[in-house]
Amino acid sequence: MSTELSPYQLLGGEAVLRQLVDRFYAIMDTDPVAKTVRDMHPADLTHSADKLFMFLSGWLGGPNLYIERFGHPMLRARHLPFAIDSSGRDQWMYCMLKAMNEVPMEDALRSHLEEALFRTADFMRNQDV
Repeated sequence: MSTELSPYQLLGGEAVLRQLVDRFYAIMDTDPVAKTVRDMHPADLTHSADKLFMFLSGWLGGPNLYIERFGHPMLRARHLPFAIDSSGRDQWMYCMLKAMNEVPMEDALRSHLEEALFRTADFMRNQDV
């Protein structure tokens, strides 16, 4: 049995992940820099926030809430209906990095998450690829 902590545990578990996701969507909802990516979402961000929370929970090594409820994430396929270019990726990352800056975490975890989230966000691009 491994005693190494998962990124989910290092982040602080459910409460801190929820704080991160809620802050991410608050930034997206109010910061004009994120207008394009905000416009890809429904007016009420509650469902989007819940899905991102569930996805990140499992992605970070915590409970596989998204898979239990919706099955395999199939991220790229689920994002194909949206025209996501480098600007959309960068706006998403802008919101996430701002939210991450408000959540205390070790530098090594922050660096790991920034790189992993960028790779994932970049994989969602389906325009100017």
